Amino acid sequence: HMTGWKIGYCVAPANLTAEFRKVHQFVTFSTSTPMQYGIADMLREYPDYGRDLAGFYEVKRNVFANAVAESDFRLLPCHGTYFQLLDYSAISDMNDLQFTEWLTKEKGIATIPISPFCEKPFAGKYIRCCFAKSEATLEEVGQSLCKVSM
Repeated sequence: HMTGWKIGYCVAPANLTAEFRKVHQFVTFSTSTPMQYGIADMLREYPDYGRDLAGFYEVKRNVFANAVAESDFRLLPCHGTYFQLLDYSAISDMNDLQFTEWLTKEKGIATIPISPFCEKPFAGKYIRCCFAKSEATLEEVGQSLCKVSM
């Protein structure tokens, strides 16, 4: 699991991959060819890799969710991802950019604001946490998040 590695693959029926290829031709300009060969080799060597991945991340998601269960954050449902959205409206009135900066500088907890991903102004009180981490790290971050208050 390597978050931020901008490479992927698609397995689908031919009628769908034909449509994907129409888009793909315009989004491959920054994909590293050596990384594409590397991921192809890995998939040949570990053909069941993708089948095991969902359970792998489900365990991590649950560890993180349990670790922050006693916090003032509210977890939004998440499936098919290694990101957990947290509602911080019970903690602060700051916008998400201010709140994530405050969390990083004052509490040493790095999270991601949601508003940069939105086309229109975003007023929600949500931040994004990545749970593609070791269980020890997830538990440590959970303990830190449980201490967050204004």
